[in-house]
Amino acid sequence: MSRSFDRSTALQERLHEIVPGGAHTFAKASDQYPEGMAPVLVRGRGARVWDVDGNEYVEYGMGMRAITLGHCYEPVLDAVREALTVGQAFTRPTELELAAAEDFLSLVPGADMVKFCKNASDATSTAIRVARAATGRDLVAYCHDQPYFSSQDWFVGTLPINAGVPDAVRALVRPFAYNDAGSLQAVLEADDGRIACVIMEAATALAEPVEGYLQAVRELCDRHGVVLIFDETITGFRWSAGGAQAVYGVTPDLSTWGKAMGNGFPIAALAGKRELMELGGLRTDKPRVFLLSSTNGAETMSLAAFRAVVAAYRASDPIAVMERQGRRLAEGVNAVAAEAGVGEYLSVLGRPSCQVFRTADASGAPSQVMRTLFLQEILQRGVLGQSYVISAAHTDLDVEQTIDAARAAAEVYRRALEHGRPEDFLTGRPVAPAHRRLAEPRQLAAPSPIGRQEDLVHLP
Repeated sequence: MSRSFDRSTALQERLHEIVPGGAHTFAKASDQYPEGMAPVLVRGRGARVWDVDGNEYVEYGMGMRAITLGHCYEPVLDAVREALTVGQAFTRPTELELAAAEDFLSLVPGADMVKFCKNASDATSTAIRVARAATGRDLVAYCHDQPYFSSQDWFVGTLPINAGVPDAVRALVRPFAYNDAGSLQAVLEADDGRIACVIMEAATALAEPVEGYLQAVRELCDRHGVVLIFDETITGFRWSAGGAQAVYGVTPDLSTWGKAMGNGFPIAALAGKRELMELGGLRTDKPRVFLLSSTNGAETMSLAAFRAVVAAYRASDPIAVMERQGRRLAEGVNAVAAEAGVGEYLSVLGRPSCQVFRTADASGAPSQVMRTLFLQEILQRGVLGQSYVISAAHTDLDVEQTIDAARAAAEVYRRALEHGRPEDFLTGRPVAPAHRRLAEPRQLAAPSPIGRQEDLVHLP
């Protein structure tokens, strides 16, 4: 049992020569995979992908959570093909823009208006600009337990990899803890009258709201005159078609969307209350907000893809399939880990539609070395994924192959723990946190605190 990655490795080296980091997204970089085992892909279908070396994999991660219906889902492709026959870019709005907006608002009843764009980073940053304009305040309260909100300066300044962000920008944010209403209250009271907005995910793969938490957040924002923003980039079309806000029954003032909206096609959105959204429109007597103006914000291919995704969610129940298959996968992998005697070190965690695996060393501490070993062993057995983010296209056969791969990997995991030097079982250096400050040197066994989700979940 040994797969060749020779061609992938050669192409990856060439990528490093002409693309900074060797990939266009941090999470896709070769340092996120075992050394010499970073596949360069050529095609996908359903829940499977193939690389340049001819290797076939059951894939998890699904385009960094952007795919819920499977690769090359035909109804989406058909809609895109039809859009291409009538034109992709125009100098005026199209009828398709109106239909797509109506589709979106039918799924998110708490929103009055929506504007489309190409990536959720732009949507979240625009939401903050709108909140600042509406309140006349500058400060942003963000949930520090949640790993990623935007590629723009206001958030990048909070990351270890923050070179190039001015100190003045970094001084405008205030962190608070998830599932701790007191933490947010303290922030709002310490800077009362200066906080423009609270931005957070209503839930994540690893943490869902405790009883009454989101309601308390909503009440605190109302009391302090603060705009509440929910980042639905991941939860939208995974928790429900209406996002986490529909699941938990708390309506934000603004919400931001992306990823699964287009099943892989580039589309994102900012949605919210009319009085806020109209600040960027033509029906306001207040100073106008620059609100998502771009050449390709409403190109027809992605809007057509979005409408086809909405149709699929109306005609069937992809979320129920993801929840069911995700539970089967977690139960199976956790069972084989327990059988191998490593259940307390290796486990699958999280919401069934958006799971991760936890990899601990002999002391019980999360370990990049053990994570790398597990990735290495499942890759050799035809499973590709930095987590277990599933899609509605994952079949029973796909899940069984994944459990079988985990069974074999768990045995190697056990031997590595017993050996005492698990790094001896690696083919090369361990994977590293995506948003670390320095590219080198990589520490052989850099610990990753369980509380930081970025150490368990791959990031943009």
